[in-house]
Amino acid sequence: MHIVDGALSLPVLVTGGVLSAIGVYIGLKKMDYEHLPLVGVLASVFFIASYIHLPLGLSSVHLIMNGLLGILLGWVAFPALLVALLLQVIFFGFGGLLVLGVNTLNIALPAVIIYYVCYKGIRNKNAKVAAIWGAIGGAGAIIITSVMVALSLALSGESFILAAKAILPAHIPIMILEGFVSYAAVYLIHTVKPEFITKEYS
Repeated sequence: MHIVDGALSLPVLVTGGVLSAIGVYIGLKKMDYEHLPLVGVLASVFFIASYIHLPLGLSSVHLIMNGLLGILLGWVAFPALLVALLLQVIFFGFGGLLVLGVNTLNIALPAVIIYYVCYKGIRNKNAKVAAIWGAIGGAGAIIITSVMVALSLALSGESFILAAKAILPAHIPIMILEGFVSYAAVYLIHTVKPEFITKEYS
């Protein structure tokens, strides 16, 4: 759901950059460096999942997996996603350097929100109940990200409002798919490696 360089107004770029910097700072403060390999793996999941994308006006449609990252990483999703997005800019030209802060905020903030919304649910002793909350988190993160991307475009000028309106409907299939994927992932992790879920990053 990368927004391309040149699409956003200066106030939106500055606001997104400042808020992302704050999020990254908090994430780094909360990071348990013993779990750094997990952070790297999840950043790679986002990197690979979002590699295959379809252009949609000034944005794009692709898997994001930020709900799953949020569930497992909390605030640490900010630095993890920043690195992944930066590498995508460098190697593939996705998004852009100027809009990196906004793209990071639009993807990482929903991850943090989902962390708090699903915090108790995914820690349920019943793996199926936890997985249902994982599905809610996976789908919910896509909805929040879609709204934030649409707002970023709409606030940058009336000429982008039509593109903004197309963002959420275009991501409904992604929302459903990520709900299923997150369900399966949380169920598997809950069964095999539950400590990944019980780790707190709040």
